[in-house]
Amino acid sequence: MKNNTWNIVKKECRRFFGDRTMVITTILLPGFLLYFIYSMMGDYFMQPKEDETPVTIYVENMSDTLRPLLTVTPFHFVTDGVNGKKLKSQLAEKEQDFVYLHFPQNFDSLIAVSPTERTTAAPNVQIYYNSTSDKSESAYTALSTMLNQWEESSYNLFDVNKMTENGEAYDLANTEDVVRGVFSQLIPMLLLIMMFSGCMSIVPTSIAGEKERGTLATLLVTPLKRSELALGKVLSVTFFTLLGGLSTFVGTMLSLPKLLHTDELGMDATIYTTPDYVGLLVLILCTVLVLTSVASLISAQASNVKTASSLMLPMMMVVLFIGLTPMMMQGDNSSTAVFLIPIYNSVQAMTQVLEHEISLLPMCLTVGSNVVCTIICIWLLTKMFNSERVMFSK
Repeated sequence: MKNNTWNIVKKECRRFFGDRTMVITTILLPGFLLYFIYSMMGDYFMQPKEDETPVTIYVENMSDTLRPLLTVTPFHFVTDGVNGKKLKSQLAEKEQDFVYLHFPQNFDSLIAVSPTERTTAAPNVQIYYNSTSDKSESAYTALSTMLNQWEESSYNLFDVNKMTENGEAYDLANTEDVVRGVFSQLIPMLLLIMMFSGCMSIVPTSIAGEKERGTLATLLVTPLKRSELALGKVLSVTFFTLLGGLSTFVGTMLSLPKLLHTDELGMDATIYTTPDYVGLLVLILCTVLVLTSVASLISAQASNVKTASSLMLPMMMVVLFIGLTPMMMQGDNSSTAVFLIPIYNSVQAMTQVLEHEISLLPMCLTVGSNVVCTIICIWLLTKMFNSERVMFSK
């Protein structure tokens, strides 16, 4: 059995590595592509926008009380020769990107009166803008927020997290926790999606493709045991997909520091040790085993590559949803039962490894349940290989 299974693996390796396009798209491209895209995104988002000019704020009846507050903003204020009627007309016609700020007459004297002693209505500050203009709407949002905060703080009784002279920080999370939190949400999703993408490109051609070409029927009439054929197919496809997953992992780990600009933010991205990488490698391996074995069952059911790819679309949606769970369900993984659910347990275990919170029990449950699931799938795949109705369906 060992020799027959090994012969199947060698046959699949010759087919896979003999196709340069498949090698490039499955192994080399994911890592390089992720590194290139994330590095370019990091450089783009961090580069200064020197060509952006500040938004102009036209102010009528400028308040001397609020002048120091307003002039520290990045906007350009114009207070001389302001024609409110003309400005509102220009805003309606979207002739320029600006904001028109109107203070009532005697605004400063009106706000100097205590609300309990005031006999008239509170003065109304008017901010005119055009929401179809991004710059105008952004300036309006900033101004209205600033004025509302100032108004609320004018009669405040206490402060919350007021900045002290020595610059005391109220957020007590250290920089390593920040990096781990970001990595633990991104990396499991990226790894899972890329591993399944590798399955999508390899498994349909390995089983459904051979059914379509008729080569699988030739193997079935040989003395080769169906269990040996199933095991050889799963192991070989697992090996190829694992290479793609490792390429994705390396590319992601190398590019995330540039994407997050950890150097500029004073964070250290090299916070993981050898046991962390070994744990991730084990989780990647057992996850690939489950993905390829389930995908092999789907491929064996199809009569050609096109049908197999179509049948895998629902599985792709499930995998995508599972990959997003670290972002959507933070802190909901206290129960050990979640580590018995194949694929989902891998994502949660990867998240805990990247957060330095993994323990031996969740790790063992994850690996064990995924291996059991793989054995069951291989057994089912053997039964399908024994079925002439499945293997020779058109």
